[in-house]
Amino acid sequence: MMTLEDFQNDIRAGIPDTLPEPMPYDTSVNHAPKRKDILTPEQKKLALRNALRYFPKHLHAALAPEFAEELRQYGRIYMYRYRPRYEMKARPLAEYPHRSEQAAAIMLMIQNNLDPKVAQHPHELIIYGGNGAIFQNWAQYRLVMKYLSEMTDEQTLVMYSGHPLGLFPSHKNAPRVVVTNGMVIPNYSKQDDYERMNALGVSQYGQMTAGSYMYIGSQGIVHGTTITVLNAARRVMHDAKRHATNPIPLFVSSGLGGMSGAQPKAGNIAGVVSVVAEINPKAAQKCHKLGWIDEMHDNLDELMPAIRKAIEQKRVVSMAYVGNVVDLWERLAREDIEVNLGSDQTSLHNPFAGGYYPVGLSFEESKRMMADNPQQFRQAVQASLRRQVAAINKLSARGMYFFDYGNAFLLQSSRAGADILRPDGKFRYPSYVQDIMGPMFFDYGFGPFRWVCTSCDPADLEETDRIALQALQEERSHAPEDIQHQLDDNIHWIREAGKNHLVIGSQARILYADCEGRTQIALGFNKAIREGRLKAPVVLGRDHHDVSGTDSPFRETSNIYDGSQYCADMAIQNVIGDSFRGATWVSIHNGGGVGWGEVVNGGFGMVIDGSEQADNNIREMLFWDVNNGIARRSWARNSGSMDAIRREMDRTQTLRVTMPNLVDDSIIDQAFGTEQ
Repeated sequence: MMTLEDFQNDIRAGIPDTLPEPMPYDTSVNHAPKRKDILTPEQKKLALRNALRYFPKHLHAALAPEFAEELRQYGRIYMYRYRPRYEMKARPLAEYPHRSEQAAAIMLMIQNNLDPKVAQHPHELIIYGGNGAIFQNWAQYRLVMKYLSEMTDEQTLVMYSGHPLGLFPSHKNAPRVVVTNGMVIPNYSKQDDYERMNALGVSQYGQMTAGSYMYIGSQGIVHGTTITVLNAARRVMHDAKRHATNPIPLFVSSGLGGMSGAQPKAGNIAGVVSVVAEINPKAAQKCHKLGWIDEMHDNLDELMPAIRKAIEQKRVVSMAYVGNVVDLWERLAREDIEVNLGSDQTSLHNPFAGGYYPVGLSFEESKRMMADNPQQFRQAVQASLRRQVAAINKLSARGMYFFDYGNAFLLQSSRAGADILRPDGKFRYPSYVQDIMGPMFFDYGFGPFRWVCTSCDPADLEETDRIALQALQEERSHAPEDIQHQLDDNIHWIREAGKNHLVIGSQARILYADCEGRTQIALGFNKAIREGRLKAPVVLGRDHHDVSGTDSPFRETSNIYDGSQYCADMAIQNVIGDSFRGATWVSIHNGGGVGWGEVVNGGFGMVIDGSEQADNNIREMLFWDVNNGIARRSWARNSGSMDAIRREMDRTQTLRVTMPNLVDDSIIDQAFGTEQ
């Protein structure tokens, strides 16, 4: 058993000067699939040379064949030998060796990300989404933790795609860490470019909350999915064309592994019958063990009557189908079962390297084919998507409301030649952002605000829940009508959060709040720290599907229609603005929920410690972090954002935002005459 002193010494040691004993390959842990063999012989030598530069010369002869074998066997050099021997989990701040309390908080966040209960493939440093990585290898982890243990409040750690470039002199008001992930030249941002650069050890796909050290397990995804399902169910159950028989909505989706089991938990909270397919038995079992799934099924002949019975009894229940999602969709299309809500939440931002498994192949057969015959695997994936879309189209014709969850399902289906496009070339189905999250939440500044109690004490989390509830209730008392519904849903969420047992890993919470809500909640936390009602600092952050931090035409900015949905100015401006307004760390990524090359994402973390400076940081940074996005959405002529930013200008006299002038359609039509 490792003592606290041993743990601290191990952190301080960084990369040891002597060769540690090999770590056994743990088969009980969910591992990443073998990655595509994409490097030339010369490039493989370069990958090995790149890996060995972390280690002193006297270790090269011993490590070189080992790392070369990892590259052959797994498609990446993970440096398993250097995986820590201590338990990987978030610890109270005092247990981390540190000179900066802010640095200790970042260490907590990193270890929480890599907690096996939180991370999807913890030993490959993949946090979620199939390839969302926090680091590329264990040497990077060790070196980062060492740097953080030494850092003062007048230094900044610079991170290049998981690689710690070094500690640089700065000042106490500068960010303690600046993170970039996958920021490659745009012409080199195709999927194979990622595979090649990642195999070389020079770039990585950081997702957002993975590469930003801000993942809190599936709770974050649960909330977004809950809000989406709640509002989708309201649409459907009040629409006679879409709802005919079911006394309770039936929701069907997929991808328990990449989504960490969020869908079934969200389904239970939203009050529906949910059926979620997952091809990886270990991922499904993990979710079931954590209590995020009520029932496990691997036989469709048994599953169909179970669905009917649950609907008939109006019993809120979550079911996992351990098998291929296409088989599930095709069977539902043949059955006389009314499916009210449908989505796909497989990790299709990573379609050919473990994010999606084609019908007709077992899980193990798929893993072998994607490594040994990637072209054949690509063809199998695309054929599978065509079948999946055909089944979804049949159910949609019978009234099912299908929405894309922003994981590139529509995009990859179109690239596969599936029947997913309308005659005008647009997608048959909306993104969840287009129909629900964008116009109802993002346009008004509501997004996934989250926090972590660094005491690791559940009592502190309970106190933050109370503070957040009080702040939202106060905002609700004077809120305009167009945001009351959003506030009501989140008041219900935070009131029930403790009962729903959402915590996995660190003592963390998430809710959707606008600028006023986020600010008042955070100021309430800071006051509680100052008064001793909270025992330790709190880390503030957010997810990527938010109002301001992410530009993605297939997700976060899919409800922007002025042509700028492909422009990434907002995300870049967001990070730059956060960095000089009080963020403890900032991050910018090529990638987010929809994949490498399809999105630019900005994130932050902020440590609040009860100080007056923290109060100032909260007011300045959270204001910018939200209103940057509202202003951009307002300029795109989104009506909700135009209203929201006008209200903010009324409240904040120093805010001046350029507003759009709306033009009548007839003026535009007349200008072009008969040209159209």
